[in-house]
This record gives sequence, structure tokens and C-alpha cells, in this order.
Amino acid sequence: MPDHPVSAVVRRPQAAALRRVLLYGTLALLALVVIASLKHTIPAPQGALWPPFPDLARTTQPYDPPVMAGQWFYALTSAGFYARLGDQVVLTNSGHGVREGTVATDPDGTGIRGVFGPAARSATCAYEGHVCAGSDMSYVVLPADRIPWGHLNVVDMGAGGYRVLAPDTKPLGCASIANGASVEINGRNVYRSGHVIGQGQYLFAADGHTFPCMVVADIVVTGGDSGGAVLVDGLPAGVVSRTFAEEGRVGFTPLDAGLDELGLTLCTEPDCGLVPPR
Repeated sequence: MPDHPVSAVVRRPQAAALRRVLLYGTLALLALVVIASLKHTIPAPQGALWPPFPDLARTTQPYDPPVMAGQWFYALTSAGFYARLGDQVVLTNSGHGVREGTVATDPDGTGIRGVFGPAARSATCAYEGHVCAGSDMSYVVLPADRIPWGHLNVVDMGAGGYRVLAPDTKPLGCASIANGASVEINGRNVYRSGHVIGQGQYLFAADGHTFPCMVVADIVVTGGDSGGAVLVDGLPAGVVSRTFAEEGRVGFTPLDAGLDELGLTLCTEPDCGLVPPR
């Protein structure tokens, strides 16, 4: 995992000037190193590449077919949220690591979980040598037999339980994510919680991708957490994207921007506004 120096600008909306300076210093110390440990280039697989991560502490029984939103999904990625692409049901995932067109298989390499689509991209990019995107996100198109009809507004947080998105739920963006807000993830089927400690633009010479907003929380992550659902104050908010500092603090990008760039609509109804097959 390469080490890279950090010069990120941390934004604290509506904070006092002195507090901002102190917080800038805190994050600068925290992020002396950016570890791009969640970034992997994975070739098209011949069967499963990794065994599934255990889910020994879950508090609920899985549905049939199971809800994959919030769970480990494939290779070194975890699933985010169910969404619609026209009349197709998809799962959000990581924008790095798995190439478009990759077939996600079950752990035994036989059953098909879905096919990876493109990563989110901005229409233009002002930074030479970089790829700009609103969020580090892609999606997986699901086969019919893997769609948990009646539960598409559910996120399975393992030991954190099922979370049901209400019909009026809106995906959060950076402007709605405040310092100190509670954060929950379940990547690798390991439930963790913490708090937002800062946010700012993600732009480094050593990383070819840049994002207008990266939120940092005091939760430790590693490979396999990429793409996982992030809840902020219980609401759908982001995509696990990077690790910061030697502690491996999570950096996540906003959900709303990724959905917009990919043309997706977050599922907030049991059948996501579609008619299930009979």
C-alpha cells in the first residue's frame, strides 16, 4: 500500500474561524498519509476470487433471496444501496477496483450475482491527468433471481440490523453532512460506527481520481470495505472510498452525486416503483 503526502483542505460548514483552524490542523495530522488500500484492479474472474467475509454477528434472519445492500458483495467490494436504472434493479458499488462488464459470482464461482456497470464520471474535468467524479461509485445490474422484491428499500447492516428507507428518504450530499454526525458502515460484514471528523476536496498528484468532496470519519476500514453503504444519522449518505492515515480512517464520497452521474434513483419503496414478476 503506497504512502502519499496529504495537503487536503478540510471544510467545516458554519464553524467559527478558530475552530476551523484547529480542525484543519487535526485532520492534517490525521491525514499525514493517504493509503489507497481500497484501490485494486481486478481482472475478469475465473470463478470466485475471494471467499466471503463471515457474518457471525448478524441480528436478523436473511430474506430469500437475501438483501445484499450493505453486505459484502464480490471480491474486495461491499454493496451499497438498491437503486433503479430505468426498469432495471441495480446495487450501488465501488467506482474503483472492478472493471465494467465484470461478472460477479457467488463464492463457489458458479451462481451469478450481477454484472458491473460503469463508474460515475463528471462531464468535464479541470484537473489535468485526473479523472473527475462526484462520487467513487458504480453499480451492478442484478439478474431476476437475485432481486429481493418487497425489500428493495432495506439495507442489511449485519449486527446493526435491517434499516428500512422511508418513501420520502433523500440521499445525502456533502452540504447535509455535518461534523460530529454519526456514521455507520457494514463493509466486509463487520458493523462499525463512529462520527464525521472532516470533509474537503480530494485531489492528490499520486491518485488519478479526484472528487469535490471526501468525508472522513473515525472508523477503521481496509480492503473489502470499498463501495459499502454509509449511513449518516441513519440516512443513506455515501460510498466507502479511501483510507486515511496509518489508523486507516474511512473516507467516503457522497451518495447523491454518484446517483446523479449514473442516472440512478435510490429505492425507497419495497419494490422500487416497479411491478415484480409473477
